[in-house]
Amino acid sequence: MSDFTSDFWSYYISFIVIGGIIGCLVLLLVTSKVKPMSDTDNTTGHVYDEDIVEMNNPLPRWWMWLFVLTCIFGVFYLIAFPGLGTNKGLLGWSGIGQYEHEVAETNKRLAPIYAKFTAMKVEDVAHDAKAMAIGERLFMNNCSQCHGSDAHGSKGFPNLTDHDWLHGGSPEKITETITLGRHGVMPPMQAAVGDQDDVKNVANYVLSLSNSKHDKARAELGKEKFVICAACHGADGKGNQAIGSPNLTDNIWLHGFGEAAIIDRINLGKENIMPAQGERLSPEQIHVLAAYVWSFSNVAKKSED
Repeated sequence: MSDFTSDFWSYYISFIVIGGIIGCLVLLLVTSKVKPMSDTDNTTGHVYDEDIVEMNNPLPRWWMWLFVLTCIFGVFYLIAFPGLGTNKGLLGWSGIGQYEHEVAETNKRLAPIYAKFTAMKVEDVAHDAKAMAIGERLFMNNCSQCHGSDAHGSKGFPNLTDHDWLHGGSPEKITETITLGRHGVMPPMQAAVGDQDDVKNVANYVLSLSNSKHDKARAELGKEKFVICAACHGADGKGNQAIGSPNLTDNIWLHGFGEAAIIDRINLGKENIMPAQGERLSPEQIHVLAAYVWSFSNVAKKSED
């Protein structure tokens, strides 16, 4: 990897850029000294469409000076802005700086709009139509890629419309999750459980916890081995929101349902990452977004009752 980050590439790019400008000026100088042939008919001998003759005239003066001015502009541009390898330019401009400036300006303009919602509780924001319209756009732009536009998720991405929360579904926990992100890891447990026959027994016991279809005899054999899993999922299999371990009794399966899927989880483990949004979204935006997410499993339920 160091081959791609060494100073060589900075010099390489700088050489090509400067060489290109000098080459253009040299080419212009050479061609400007070529004189039209006076002892002939002043054509190049090229004829197109039978009667269009290419003349051997010099470049117009206005075009030549425009070309020179373009090259001079390029030199001043490279002095002021990045363009010569790692040189940052005298003005110190950067794409990241421009982006951060635009984000700051946008947040400044939106501050009065968010100020009203920031002073409200998440539960109250979730009942404000204007706030929910803003929350919907924030969700579509930042969350729907994984959780889906309807927030029902998919395999490996949690459904946000039910009451099954790995880390808790309170407004505070949702805000914490959006801000800091989550990193869930289930280590491979096959070595601790035993051979594949033991793994299959534990998988059937896990299925029995939610009254799912299972082999009762194997489930009974797997109950004793489940003590290894109980360290995270609890002796009753109801999980632990403090560490984000799933509830195995509710028949909601994040990474696939059935004996084969559970065996894969025991053998291979699983790692899931939700990226933190705290650096991308302002606290005010996260407050509204948290209210929008909270509304999926609370406001809708109220309206149905």
